[in-house]
Amino acid sequence: MTALETLRDEMTSLKQHADCLIPLTAIEAALDRMAEQITEQLGDKLPLFFCVMNGGLITSGHLLTRLDFPLEIDYLHATRYRDKLRGGELFWRVSPETPMAGRHVVIIDDILDEGATLCAIKRHCEQAGAASVTTAVLVDKQHDRKAQQNLSADFCELTVADRFLFGFGMDYKGFWRNAPGIYAPKGL
Repeated sequence: MTALETLRDEMTSLKQHADCLIPLTAIEAALDRMAEQITEQLGDKLPLFFCVMNGGLITSGHLLTRLDFPLEIDYLHATRYRDKLRGGELFWRVSPETPMAGRHVVIIDDILDEGATLCAIKRHCEQAGAASVTTAVLVDKQHDRKAQQNLSADFCELTVADRFLFGFGMDYKGFWRNAPGIYAPKGL
């Protein structure tokens, strides 16, 4: 058996034995609620949305198609994980290119875990002159290790226990961002 076949079998087994914490139907309903809130607050402001790669890709794709007003989309890539299980120092792979001075910026990401990455991105947008900066995340992980006291996203409809998560944008060692739900490996 090759190394890739072994890895494939390991990743297949991981998902087969994982706990499904949030099924796709609950995610879809949460995205509907989030879209309503965003529309109410920003639908008339011609906002600029930034997808945080790679995790925010799935959430962005599903959320943005629910917004029926003119908006602009760009992406950025800042990470603390770099395919690891624990976060480290912030690393900018791609900085935002669309000018944000005077714009109402919305940052979309998959999860609010400790929040250090999201706080750094928000600070960057504020320093670039954004008129406002709001955050939209799919899920908020419940624990007391947030980067700032009482840190929360402006738009978030799902919460989960403090476990390692994968699926719907979140990965396990670079895999399973495509899983159609939110999962936790057994024992993690």
